[in-house]
Amino acid sequence: MSEPAILPTDLARTAIDPHAYAEWDGLLDTFDHIRSTMPVAKIVPEDPDLFEPFWLITAYDDVMRISKDNATFLNNPKPVVFSLKQAIEFSRKATGSNMLVDSLVVFDAPIHPKYRKLTQDWFMPRNLKRIEAEIRDLAARTVDRMIGLGPQVDFVKEVAGPYPLRVVMQILGVPPEDEPRMQMLTQQLFGGQDADLSGTGMENMTPEQVVQLVAGAVKSFEGYFAELAEKRRANPTDDVASVIANALVDGEPLPPRDMAGYYIIVATAGHDTTSASTAGAMMALANDPEQFARVKADRSLLPGIVEEAIRWTSPVQHFMRTAAKDVEVGGQQIKAGDWMMINYVAANHDPAQFADPRRFDAARSPNRHLAFGAGAHQCLGLHLARLEMRILFEALLDRIEAVEPAGEAKRATSTFVGGLKSLPLKITPA
Repeated sequence: MSEPAILPTDLARTAIDPHAYAEWDGLLDTFDHIRSTMPVAKIVPEDPDLFEPFWLITAYDDVMRISKDNATFLNNPKPVVFSLKQAIEFSRKATGSNMLVDSLVVFDAPIHPKYRKLTQDWFMPRNLKRIEAEIRDLAARTVDRMIGLGPQVDFVKEVAGPYPLRVVMQILGVPPEDEPRMQMLTQQLFGGQDADLSGTGMENMTPEQVVQLVAGAVKSFEGYFAELAEKRRANPTDDVASVIANALVDGEPLPPRDMAGYYIIVATAGHDTTSASTAGAMMALANDPEQFARVKADRSLLPGIVEEAIRWTSPVQHFMRTAAKDVEVGGQQIKAGDWMMINYVAANHDPAQFADPRRFDAARSPNRHLAFGAGAHQCLGLHLARLEMRILFEALLDRIEAVEPAGEAKRATSTFVGGLKSLPLKITPA
């Protein structure tokens, strides 16, 4: 049997360095090189106490295969997000689990399909029509506010961040006065590696500090949603919070930790990822006046704008899987119990699947990207994300004559959920 393909140290560092994900073009250069030479490569830490060795998967076909085969490639028993051993140990001591939050993305069958089914109908297009008018009203008010602040605005701060946050908070029944708290906790949960987003003021946090910051955010989330669940059990409404609070699985209510995880994944994933895709689309259009004019004149291109933005930005940048049995992937022998990183950034920029993948093309077809995942764990809120983005861009295109960069766009320092954290634009109203 041939020796496993071990990724050279310098390339391995890039794959797990949060700062590398803030330097987008350099990151894509690295993934292009890895994909063309070692599409399935093992990353072995220089210090064995730092993290467990794992396989990095960068080719589209391999990532798609792993995403769809949930029997061979498990979300448990190891962490579903790349984690240092120190962080895993902290989580085990604090919660008894490898992850600080046990949510839908953590569970495998038979638990996962039972939990997913609880809210799946709520997020289907036919049900989302009930809230479409509210989303349109919010989009219009968001664009009005942006224009009132102009002509120069930070699009992330004023539009891409608050708009999807308000949508998901309405769905959960969280009042507007609590939204700043939800935003702060989400940034600490997903942006703990970025000093600007975490709000710590520390430029170089230690791994222990990052874990403690995230743990504090999780505890705050759990306390908030425990109170919300109690209210919804006493007085149910038609929001998602009521569905979760009163759900029964095999005749029993959700355990408190699982219920908290359900609330947290809806609250956080429901806006941070949509925010990143929305900002990415706007940056692409600001840098390409010809494409902006084409979409403004032909609104049939809007679904393409949305889909391409989600591929191009790939807000969820990776997930981890654990092999349930010995299996071959990309010519490499993966052993039962091996840890694997399926990297969506690399897969969504694979030229074997996407011609000229770094180009933002609203007319790209087909566009079978993996930004929502695939198979049983495909993003529960994908229809909501598409609806939110389409409605917002309809409002933007109605009210804006032109848009152009007004400064340097900056990306978040994060290996897990990433995207733009700042996007200065000059807006010309219609």
